[in-house]
Amino acid sequence: MTFEDLEGWQKARQLTRQIYSVTREDVIARDFGLCSQIQRAGVSAMSNLAEGFERRHVQERLQFYNVAHASTAEVRSLTYVIEDNYPKQAAEAVELRKNAMGTGQLVGGLIRFTESRKSTTA
Repeated sequence: MTFEDLEGWQKARQLTRQIYSVTREDVIARDFGLCSQIQRAGVSAMSNLAEGFERRHVQERLQFYNVAHASTAEVRSLTYVIEDNYPKQAAEAVELRKNAMGTGQLVGGLIRFTESRKSTTA
């Protein structure tokens, strides 16, 4: 199994693709700070899942998974900025937030699974 096989990573990849699609739209694309921040949060979720998966020590693995989980929350928070400041993109922000929530739930499940394995191997 590779990190690409993780459902959470696949969902994070999809989320990141969606973020880049939304942030390419003219009106939002000019908000460089917002675009950069939400893009980095999406990439962080995806990358930390990959890096965590490759770690040999469970504690390190969990640390990276927790960062990935927090990054999905950051994406969710930033979708409110889009929704509040770019009303024409509000529907896209809501959809993006739903996908970030789903990704976060998968990552949370991965964290719980990893923690349960830690306690059985200790």
